[in-house]
Amino acid sequence: MVQIDIYKEPNPEEIVNEIKDFLLKNRQPDYITITANGEPTLYSRLDDLISEINNIKTNAKTLILSNSSTIYKENIQKTLTKFDTVKLSLDAVSEEIFRKVDKPLKDISINQIIEGIKNFRKIFKGELIIEVLIVKFVNDDMEEIKKLSKVLKEINPDRIDIGTIDRPPAYRVFPVSNEQLYEFAKIFEKEHLPVNVVERKGIYTPEFELTELEIINTLRKRPLTVEDVESIFSLQTLKKIEKLEEEGKIERKVINGKEFLCATI
Repeated sequence: MVQIDIYKEPNPEEIVNEIKDFLLKNRQPDYITITANGEPTLYSRLDDLISEINNIKTNAKTLILSNSSTIYKENIQKTLTKFDTVKLSLDAVSEEIFRKVDKPLKDISINQIIEGIKNFRKIFKGELIIEVLIVKFVNDDMEEIKKLSKVLKEINPDRIDIGTIDRPPAYRVFPVSNEQLYEFAKIFEKEHLPVNVVERKGIYTPEFELTELEIINTLRKRPLTVEDVESIFSLQTLKKIEKLEEEGKIERKVINGKEFLCATI
């Protein structure tokens, strides 16, 4: 897997040299996967990078994981056609639900994204996978799933991966059950869509619990990413953190593309 730091704008040659070195020292991988600490299609030299990788990849296939936020742009579509497999996210088709689940920039609409995916499908000869992430109380409404299935049929992807949050109950968001995922998959199957259910694995519940004062002292010494907080602390502590944030004693700051929790007092 190749992870691009889009904030540092690395030189494609540096990344390609790292891949070359890996291929020399290790067994041939099935895939060379492009991801980023953000959206990989925002990397300004992605076209140069994939062209260089295609020159050295031998039998490995190339895969990119995208949140679809730029797929409506023709230059992005053209670049993505150079990959063997493209995995795009599509979690909703209604504007209101789309904004709740994906929190896009104001100038991006779900219709732009849907039309972009449809247009890309017409020119892309490789494997197109659509990833659907279901979040409890946000996009798990059966009517929304039915609307989504109709749009997916129009897109005609090679595969649909439907899953949910595979971590402890997250900060303000919650997973649906495996049983619900299979119920939603049946809706897709009625449209004769190739659907793959990505089950939640064993549920891990962190036991590390702190008092409100201990939380503030911890974040005062060292801000933690939201992801770290969710994976370290118990559900009770997460509820305390949410309360402290509502009271203004904790705030969120985005640093180098990552969201941190910091103490304000």
